[in-house]
Amino acid sequence: MNHQQTLNRALKGIGDFSQQQSALIGEHCAFLKVNKQETLLAAGQVCNAFLFLLTGACYQFRKTDADPNIIDLHLAGDCVVNQLSFISQQPSNETIAAYENSELLVLTIQSLHRLIALSPAFLQLAKLLQVSTLRAEFYDNAMTPAEKYHRVLDDKPQLIQIFPLKYIASYLKITPETLSRVRAAI
Repeated sequence: MNHQQTLNRALKGIGDFSQQQSALIGEHCAFLKVNKQETLLAAGQVCNAFLFLLTGACYQFRKTDADPNIIDLHLAGDCVVNQLSFISQQPSNETIAAYENSELLVLTIQSLHRLIALSPAFLQLAKLLQVSTLRAEFYDNAMTPAEKYHRVLDDKPQLIQIFPLKYIASYLKITPETLSRVRAAI
């Protein structure tokens, strides 16, 4: 799958873009290749871009004394952004790093503004900011550990294949021991 096709797949769930508009978004993106564990956004930096993950996997986390507190896990086809930092243009409390060697398309906030100036249709890109809010509300609220794990199996089973179980447990806001019990019960 080429870069434009992957970008189109990422944009499909966000809005109704014509082929010409999708191509224009692609033209406004820069290509970035990163190595495993390379930092894309460090805590303390301002998030000033949407990152469209073409290949590989990334994770967003908050550093703690022990293991990292996983905020989000991303696979190819996902958009990676620190919502709060992007909207407020204030330093991020989280870090975004590549879990694997990855390729991304980077749409900066300046390029986003240029696109919106061309057509209000590009305002649909703001929906990218809703995804992380929905994820946080979804996993952090009243679901049982088993329901959370089943949702991952239903929606993104590749997460289980790529990320270690301690990352999955942290992402689901449950302990690794609880995750092990849930997996054993399946």
